[in-house]
Amino acid sequence: MKVVDPSGRTWRVSRRWMPWRRKAHVGQWGDVPSGHGLGDDPISVILGIFLFILIIPFLVLAVLVALELLLLLLVLPFALLGRMLFGRHWHVEVREGWEFAWETEAGDWRQSGRAIEHIAEGLRRGLVPWQAASPAAPQASPHPPGMGGPPPGQPPPPV
Repeated sequence: MKVVDPSGRTWRVSRRWMPWRRKAHVGQWGDVPSGHGLGDDPISVILGIFLFILIIPFLVLAVLVALELLLLLLVLPFALLGRMLFGRHWHVEVREGWEFAWETEAGDWRQSGRAIEHIAEGLRRGLVPWQAASPAAPQASPHPPGMGGPPPGQPPPPV
């Protein structure tokens, strides 16, 4: 669920489907030189080798991201089956934009859906995620967003 708080920041509140968060990120690829238009003279060969060396890290990153996505696709059916058969709890995660901010364990499918709506409503009112997740969330944040710190064991929000 996408939410905009009173200060204009965009938050995303959703269930985390996999047992872990993704680690590999492609990031900003930018303009990668393609090597088009190289001639057959020695300077073009040197430039071609130089461009190839520059492209190698991007290729390695692309292969790592593809392997992680393949692993996620292979594990997804087992993760879903485990959640359904063994009652594994769902995790609700909050991201500011696309950057991870906070997560909490929310219970079964129905409870996690209610937690998503509750946290999203708190974020709309200007609360930080861990305050929005509390059962009796206050009407307004007693301190500016990002101040005050999360509950023990939780990472701090992005600044």
